[in-house]
Amino acid sequence: MKSSKKIINFKENIITMYFKKIQLSIVFICAFLALQSCEDHLDVVPDGAPTIENAFTLRNEAEKYLFTCYSYLPKNGSMFYNIGMLSGDELWKNNIARPDMASYLIANGNQNAGNPYQNVWDGRRSGAGDNDSYPIFEGIRHCNIFIEKISDKNNARDLDDLLRSRWIAEAQFLKAYYHYYLLRMYGPIPIVDTNIPIEASTEEINVFRDPFDDCVTYISDLLDTAAENLPESIQDVNNELGRVTKPVALSIKAKVLTLAASPLFNGNPDYAGFVDSRGRQLISTTEDPAKWRIAADALLEAIQSAESRGSALYYYPQDQNNLSDTTLTKLSIRQALSERWNPELIWSNPNSPTVELQFFTMVPLSPDFTHTVAQKILSPTLKIAKMFYTRNGVPMNEDRTINFGNDTDLRLGDTDHRYNILEGYRTARLNFDREPRFYANLAFDGSTFYKSQGPEGTAGADEDTWVIRSKLNDYAGSNAGVLYNVSGYFVKKFIDRRMSNAGTGNPYRNYAWPEIRLSDLYLMYAEALNEAEGPTGDVYRYVDLVRQRAGLDGVVDSWSNFSINPSKPLTKEGMREIIRQERLIELAFEGHRFWDLRRWKKANEELNRPIQGWNFNGITEPEYYQIITLEQQRFVAPRDYLWPISESTLLQNPNLVQNPGW
Repeated sequence: MKSSKKIINFKENIITMYFKKIQLSIVFICAFLALQSCEDHLDVVPDGAPTIENAFTLRNEAEKYLFTCYSYLPKNGSMFYNIGMLSGDELWKNNIARPDMASYLIANGNQNAGNPYQNVWDGRRSGAGDNDSYPIFEGIRHCNIFIEKISDKNNARDLDDLLRSRWIAEAQFLKAYYHYYLLRMYGPIPIVDTNIPIEASTEEINVFRDPFDDCVTYISDLLDTAAENLPESIQDVNNELGRVTKPVALSIKAKVLTLAASPLFNGNPDYAGFVDSRGRQLISTTEDPAKWRIAADALLEAIQSAESRGSALYYYPQDQNNLSDTTLTKLSIRQALSERWNPELIWSNPNSPTVELQFFTMVPLSPDFTHTVAQKILSPTLKIAKMFYTRNGVPMNEDRTINFGNDTDLRLGDTDHRYNILEGYRTARLNFDREPRFYANLAFDGSTFYKSQGPEGTAGADEDTWVIRSKLNDYAGSNAGVLYNVSGYFVKKFIDRRMSNAGTGNPYRNYAWPEIRLSDLYLMYAEALNEAEGPTGDVYRYVDLVRQRAGLDGVVDSWSNFSINPSKPLTKEGMREIIRQERLIELAFEGHRFWDLRRWKKANEELNRPIQGWNFNGITEPEYYQIITLEQQRFVAPRDYLWPISESTLLQNPNLVQNPGW
């Protein structure tokens, strides 16, 4: 039996689906972007005919079932359900606000096998979405039902062949995506190609986990099949934005193959004894370098498919405010995430709106901003602030032309930094001489915060824009009950520039969460190609395209002119390190770092370090600019690289084996 759950139709409405064994009904919550609450109820199953067959009698009913398949897409635009957002080391929060948040408990080393946090296998404890109603295997079963029923032309007879093929392809994509989502978390999973009949024997019901490489092949092949009948792009933009296309399918396929080529799953000796109850090896311990070539080819195909339909890196155009080049570059970086349906977004999920995320993220810009509107509880850690490059496009510890001194050194804002830091305001030395992505993504004590509506309701000029003051007793300080920041850094990245100055209510403009951006594919392609061939011209080209949008010179020039290690980009090992840091910077706070550190087998290095920030209880400069340790993270390798399967699930099916270490 399935409990209530919300999905989006593609007129940007939320559909609430309620499934029982023999009855299907839908509740519409109208116009989620306007945050309205009107509801209409529509019975899909006619009275007196309570069978699932009625869900496929006509086209309209069948499409509603397709939306049920879409409804299991994880809510990655939520800090509660985007597993990578707070389960790692990028963002921290205080211990009082939302103390039971599953991802935060994971980040603190409290994951367990008895009742796992963010258990998407069973759809429990904040697994993928709210109300324990997002069991991913259940989503796969619905996809299988849809594919079976719509493949039979006796069903939905008013559905033409072209649309029938497309809908089947959408369900095939979703089925493949859900397998991938599970695979990334759990490693080997049971492949559910068809549903097990109700009358099946115990032996048939108690499935085994399939070897990792078999899962990859199955998912990749299914995505190829889906891509053949998916549209190149969405033509009906008023009704169908968010539904999947061929570039989306090819992009997910490329991500699957990159995961398979990465060190965690490609010849990892830690899994030498990882076998099922039949003695079958579940993850190969033999490295296959050819997997990188396969991944690179798939990534290039995805990029070319997307670009052929108009995908391109987002650049913010000059507007009526005659903004400085500095502000234009920062808006190009920020709005690449939040500008609705911009050309960089290959796939956005309207089932995952972002207003709540902006509430939790935003920092008060003046005493007129209430802390309930700008709650600021998501706190970027000091290690992440230091991860961003210098203004010269190289790491802080490699720049031979800039001396940052001690971390606690202070400096006065000057004219050269006026679009990023208030002139005459003293803030940390490490906040100066940084790359544009640092200032686009992060706010801090003394930093500017540009948005289209300026102070006093003025037009958004950037000469006298908003400024953050965040010592304890300041308007952005951590003195507002449970709504306080713990690191002294704040996230700008999630905030759409159109946020109003409203002191109460909802000042935020909603946007669908971006699942795939072109910049992600560019950097992943550079990574795979570098592993396959070393630092070739195309490796540099795709990294440099992302850097150019960020206002930086190319990799070779930057390292040659400014780094203590000028030859670093000339070797595969050096370029690997550069590409990885470039990904961590470009995709910061979106949840990618959590998964990248795992597939690179770097999580045990990064997630066993202290979580630090500025002293948020400090009132004066000497008090505030002291580094405090918020937590000492704990990551146990190899155990924590894979999610635990719940003990109750293992008891129900003795053919399943637990992941190593759990």
